[in-house]
Amino acid sequence: MYQYDDYDRRIIIERAQQFRGQVARRLSGEITEEEFKPLRLQNGLYMQLHAYMLRVAIPYGLLSSKQVRKLAHIARTYDKGYAHLTTRQNIQYNWPRLANVPVILDELASVEMHAVQTSGNCVRNITSDHFAGIARDEIEDPRPYCEILRQWSTFHPEFAHLPRKFKIAVTAAPGEDRAAVRFHDIGLRMVENAQGERGFEVLVGGGLGRTPVIAEVVRDFLPKRHMLSYIESILRVYNLAGRRDNKHKARIKILVTALGVEEFRRRVEEDWEKSRTPALELPDAEVARVSAFFAPPPYENIAADPDRLISLGLGRDRDLGNWVKNNVFPHKVPGYSAVVISVKKPGIPPGDVSDTQLDAIADIADRFSFGHTVVTHTQNLVLPDVKTSELPRLHAELRALDLGEANVGKLTDVITCPGLDYCDLANARSIPLSLEIAERFDRIDYLNDVGDVSIKISGCINACGHHHVGNIGILGIDKRGEEFYQLMLGGSPGNDASIGKILGRALAQNEIVDAVEKVLGRYLEIRDSIDERFLDTVRRVGFDPFKEAVYGSADPLEAAGGD
Repeated sequence: MYQYDDYDRRIIIERAQQFRGQVARRLSGEITEEEFKPLRLQNGLYMQLHAYMLRVAIPYGLLSSKQVRKLAHIARTYDKGYAHLTTRQNIQYNWPRLANVPVILDELASVEMHAVQTSGNCVRNITSDHFAGIARDEIEDPRPYCEILRQWSTFHPEFAHLPRKFKIAVTAAPGEDRAAVRFHDIGLRMVENAQGERGFEVLVGGGLGRTPVIAEVVRDFLPKRHMLSYIESILRVYNLAGRRDNKHKARIKILVTALGVEEFRRRVEEDWEKSRTPALELPDAEVARVSAFFAPPPYENIAADPDRLISLGLGRDRDLGNWVKNNVFPHKVPGYSAVVISVKKPGIPPGDVSDTQLDAIADIADRFSFGHTVVTHTQNLVLPDVKTSELPRLHAELRALDLGEANVGKLTDVITCPGLDYCDLANARSIPLSLEIAERFDRIDYLNDVGDVSIKISGCINACGHHHVGNIGILGIDKRGEEFYQLMLGGSPGNDASIGKILGRALAQNEIVDAVEKVLGRYLEIRDSIDERFLDTVRRVGFDPFKEAVYGSADPLEAAGGD
C-alpha cells in the first residue's frame, strides 16, 4: 500500500497543527461556532444532532493492520468504544470531544491518516472497487490511479471551493461495477480500445440526493496519460458554470442536465484543447512508481483446486458452508480467496465496529491476509488475501468475535445512514428500522432462499443511505410531525444501473417492515425460478403485483387520495 513521502507527512502534520490553534480559539470563545464552521469542515469535523462527528479518510478503502489498531485505540480512548464504517469507504467517530480532536488528528498522522477533504466543497475521498488488485475480472489494478488522483486533488488551489462537494470513483472491472461509478460526479471505468490500448471511459454527472441521476458518458476512451488534464477540465467547467445560488442545485449533475451532455462535453473538450500541457500528462514512469506501492504480496505457489470452495460450502458444518457461499469471493491468484467480514449482526447498528473487534481484525489481518483490510461501500470489511485452506480456521475466529454472519449481499446486510438518532437533517430514524429488519429476517435458510437483495435506508432526501439504488429502498419522511417511510423498488448501483421508484403511499413506522415482508413474499410466489433475482423479477413483472401485496390495490396512491 502507498507510503507517505516527506511532502505528505509535512502537509498533514502542518494541517493538524493549524487546526489545533483554531480549536483553541473556539474553546476560548475568540471565534464563534459560525466562524469555526468552515474551519472544522475543512478537517472533517461535523456537528451532528448531539455531538461533533469526525470523518476519517481511507483512500480507496485500504488499511494496514497498524492503522486498524490506531483506529481501535482512538475509538477506545476518545469515543464510546466503536467506530462507524461509511458508504464511501471512510470511517467515522460519532462522539469526540472538541478539545480532543487535535489529539486525534495527531494520532492519525502518526499512522499516515487524516481527515482532510472528508467534508466541504472540494474533491472528497477517491473510492474504488473493494476487490481492487485481486479481482479476477479487472483489467489492471485501479488503485495507483486513485492514489495519483488523491495526491493531485489534495489542497488543489483551484478546486478548494467548488460549488458543491465532488466525488470521484474508479473501477477497472468491466464485468461488474463494485464502485458505483455511474452515481458519482466523475466515474472512471478502465477499458481497452480496438488497438488493445488501455484507457478510461469517463462518466460525469451521476449522484443521488434530492435529484438522483445516472451519469452520462462524456468520453468513450481517454488515454491514461491524459487522466489528470481531462478531469481538471471537467472540474474547471463545473467550477465556472455550476450554480452557487442554491446548494440543492449546485452539484455537477444539475449542470450536466441543464446544459445537456452534448453541450457539456463540448465545453470540456474546448477547455481541454486550450489548457492541457505536458506538465499534466502522466508519464509511464510515474504510474510505475506509484504502482510499485501496490505490488502483490508474497503469495505462495498453491496448486489450483477449483473444487475446494465447493467442498467447504457443501460440508457438514452448515455455518461454515453458508459463510463460504455468501461471504467468500474468487481471487485472481490460485489457492487464495477474498473474504468479506460482515458487521451486520442483529442488535448492532449496521457499520458499527467495536474497538475490541478492530484490534482483533488487525491481528487476524496480520495472520491471514498480509496485514491488509479494506472498507467496502456496503459498510463491511474485506480481508483480500486469505488462503482458501485457512477459511475454516478464519471462520471460527470471526464467529468468536461476533463477526461470522453469513449474510453478505442478503436481506440483513442492510445499508443505512445515521438517521434521526444522530443527524439533525434527518426526518426519521434509520437505525431502529435496520435492526428490526435484521431481527425479522435473521433465518439463514430464508436469506438463502430469497437470495441477493439489497436494502438501503435513508433518514432524509439527502440519501446518505443510498436508498435510490437499493433493490429495496426506504426513505424516511416527515408527515405532519410523524415519522413515515416511502418504500421503493428496482434500484441498482452496478452495470445495470437504475433508480428505484416509489411503490405507493408512505407507510407508518409500524407498517414498513411488514410491507417489506409482503414484497418478499410476493417475489417468492412469482419468480420464474429460484435463480431469478429479486431485481430481475421486479423488472420483468412491474410494480403491480407488489403494490397489491402491500396495499391490497394496484393503485394505492389513487385509492388513498395521494400522499
